[in-house]
Amino acid sequence: MSKIEKVLFTGKTHTSASPRDAASRASHGRLEIKTSASGSGTSQEQVFSAALPHPTAEQLFAGAWSACYSSAIAVAAQEMKVKLPPDVAVEVEVDVGQTGNDYFIQSRFNVIAPGMDRDEAEALVHRAHEICPYSKATHGNIDVDVKVTV
Repeated sequence: MSKIEKVLFTGKTHTSASPRDAASRASHGRLEIKTSASGSGTSQEQVFSAALPHPTAEQLFAGAWSACYSSAIAVAAQEMKVKLPPDVAVEVEVDVGQTGNDYFIQSRFNVIAPGMDRDEAEALVHRAHEICPYSKATHGNIDVDVKVTV
């Protein structure tokens, strides 16, 4: 796995899993993905709305990964018998960058779990990365930095 020496672009998203407002939003406002968890009994439809110019691949990847990861947090919480705060959220930044003549991606996660015990929240986010298909697919392939805010 190579480290990026020069970041060329960053796609940033904020994903909330609240039943009233489940969505991934890009920081620039050009992408909003309405989400629903697989098997939740709700509509499986995801609505993509974007204003021109179109969202970047990094923003789409960050939005999809954060939505999947949010579902993995819910599964991990259920497994661990942990009650999630109603306003738990995941912020993901995906950078595309360059080292020499080669291009790479890397990501940063900020999991926001207000009121949770730090050790419990960190165990939860670690378990969620073991569950999330996007995290599994990228494990060992890209740098992922995880921060927990309680």
